[in-house]
Amino acid sequence: MKKPLKGIRVLDFTRVLAGPYCAMMLCDMGAEVIKVERPRTGDDARFFGPFIKGESGYYMSLNRGKKSITLNLKHEEGKKIVRRLIKKVDVILENFRPGTMDKLGFGYEDVKKINPRVIYASTSGYGQTGPISRMAGYDIVAQAVGGIMSITGSPDGPPTRVGTSIADILAGMFTAYGIMIALYNREQTGKGSRIDVAMVDSVASVLENAIIRYFATGKSPTPIGSRHPSLAPFDMFRAKDGYMVIAIGNENLWYRFCQAIGKKELLKDPRLANNKKRVKNERILKSLIERWTKKKTVKELLIIFNKRGIPCGPVNSMERMVRHPQILFRNMIQEIKHPAAGRIKMAGIPLKMAGFSDKIPGRPPLLGEHTEEILRKYLRYSPKRIKALKKEGVI
Repeated sequence: MKKPLKGIRVLDFTRVLAGPYCAMMLCDMGAEVIKVERPRTGDDARFFGPFIKGESGYYMSLNRGKKSITLNLKHEEGKKIVRRLIKKVDVILENFRPGTMDKLGFGYEDVKKINPRVIYASTSGYGQTGPISRMAGYDIVAQAVGGIMSITGSPDGPPTRVGTSIADILAGMFTAYGIMIALYNREQTGKGSRIDVAMVDSVASVLENAIIRYFATGKSPTPIGSRHPSLAPFDMFRAKDGYMVIAIGNENLWYRFCQAIGKKELLKDPRLANNKKRVKNERILKSLIERWTKKKTVKELLIIFNKRGIPCGPVNSMERMVRHPQILFRNMIQEIKHPAAGRIKMAGIPLKMAGFSDKIPGRPPLLGEHTEEILRKYLRYSPKRIKALKKEGVI
């Protein structure tokens, strides 16, 4: 089946996570992504574990379906190739530290002169502007500066990094979002765009009620574990054989919840009379609930709560999550065949669109696998010239 971005061509200079995640999203939707990597070494992520038969699982999970070309961007012949490719693409992606692409001669102003219709997207730690924009930024740094670590973790523990590289991933998603808007805008105006996404900005933008709570109260929110700051019960609870989450978001659900656990007397308890009081007395409430949940298995609790439409779910390990019937039904675990690593499984595409396939577009590329193909197809380079470029260390 067709993909909605078929015909869109991306020249991707990104590495590691934020940029490659963005490029993967575009590739998943049908864009042709030409990934530019350093000769011999490639993307830094190729050296990140875990390794499967010598191939980086980390790299493979972020670069499926892309085409890899190797280019020495510091060599004049390499720069000539880039300038020619710029004329052939719709989107340019980069996630170097601000100023790096300008030094190479491929900043936005340089590129715009070559292709005025190009969409130039930059992802970085702090963005292209501001007093510390040129400082190095990694995910954990962005999580710290962006404030999310200050509200993550247990109440009696230190600030904690979110368990996935959320700053990188959010920045990649916002960059893809910006590119979609820019492509639409180009259809209306014929003009390209400059996109600037910062990891720190991306983290700050999703803090939702933490920011509002600070401005409303003047006090900085602190880690509170898994519970919700404004709703109760809305937390993780211990069962006989594991943990599960229960989310009570209104009074009707509270009434049904009390019926489900056979504790109608809680409805008359003045300490729990409404959500505001339940939040205030959250510790007492959690203790009362866990006295009951600890006597049941997770499976038993799911049956009891789902019968009454109460939002709940098991806290799944990766082993359980990848085998969950809903995850499998939604095609969220897919298998590909890699020439070196063999058959590997990875996360599927979460975006489902009527009329379009949600099948991942293909396997991750070997380093430089498509260099000759791209040079022949788009730049009409002869085998002789390509051989000379290899000898010179350009590709």
